[in-house]
Amino acid sequence: MSLDPATVRRIARLARIGIDESDLQSLQGELNGILGWVEQLNEVDVEGVSPMVGTGHAALRTREDVVTDGNCREAVLSNAPDAVGPFYTVPKVVE
Repeated sequence: MSLDPATVRRIARLARIGIDESDLQSLQGELNGILGWVEQLNEVDVEGVSPMVGTGHAALRTREDVVTDGNCREAVLSNAPDAVGPFYTVPKVVE
């Protein structure tokens, strides 16, 4: 498959790539080279090769939903610069 200059301009416009007319020929050559590599993939014999498993088929590993670090309010509040009772205190930011 070979791309003509009009198709290369359209691809550049759809990709929102600004190209000069002087760069059109080189871009056309690069895109034709890429399409050549893609066409070579059609020559690969994939008979008997099973498809790869995607992430949609994989089962998620789960763990028990158990509280392991609860009831440690004093330890958590000890990290605060200032606390009043069981609450953090912060400076007033809205007047």
